[in-house]
Amino acid sequence: MSGAAADDRVVKDRARATWAAGDFPRVVRDTIPHVGPALVAAARIRTGDRVLDVGAGSGATAIPAAHAGGDVVASDLTPELLQAGRSAAVAAGVALEWVEADAEALPFADASFDVVLSSFGAMFAPRHQVVADELVRVARPGGTIAMANWVPEGWVGQFFVTMLPFMPPPPPGFQPPLLWGVEEHVRELFGDRVSSLTFTRGVQVVDTFATPAALVAFYRENFGPTIMTYRSLGDDAERRAALDAALLDLATRSNSAAAGARARYEFEYVLVVARR
Repeated sequence: MSGAAADDRVVKDRARATWAAGDFPRVVRDTIPHVGPALVAAARIRTGDRVLDVGAGSGATAIPAAHAGGDVVASDLTPELLQAGRSAAVAAGVALEWVEADAEALPFADASFDVVLSSFGAMFAPRHQVVADELVRVARPGGTIAMANWVPEGWVGQFFVTMLPFMPPPPPGFQPPLLWGVEEHVRELFGDRVSSLTFTRGVQVVDTFATPAALVAFYRENFGPTIMTYRSLGDDAERRAALDAALLDLATRSNSAAAGARARYEFEYVLVVARR
């Protein structure tokens, strides 16, 4: 195995471990349950459409796409999430195909899907241009590419920015995921290979936590990137305490609830819809 191939293997293994840590399906259920259906609606999936969900996770977008009438393939790098998705699909009464796949090297033929989706999935692959090339490649001419991406200035964007100083250094060639929430960056990635490209802001209101501290504890216990950030700090009590304080400060400052009420947050994202 060449040096570059070995480095890529390490990056992908780290990504799998990150998203397998904790309970990502619970994170989706408790914080962003409405985004997947919103993306499906924006993509205007019709009965019989051949649909690919890239970075499908546990099916929060793929399952609504199947309910909308799509013939859906759900792909993800993390086997544990695919297994959770299979169980969720059975419970929802829909049939999907589940495929372990890398967003940077999709194992599908050119122009094989009417709709290509990704909800907070493909944006986390390290090489943005490679991902964009793959999304375009597997979409048929006239087909739709639709993504839900976090924006840098939104709550989740700021959550990642807050954790960044405590994370291990990124691998060479890594591009920040939040760039997928910047219109100019996305337009450059797709270029003239799409005939139209729209950006629509969305907000998921999160009011399932009693206090800012409860929100921080939830992410610390259930969200893979946060879990792995804490693990990377090992037994460094001072650094762990600093991360605790930074996350609690963000959660406290951004809480828009009235005094004494349950905490309330607005998670801002952008729906990107392109026509191939």
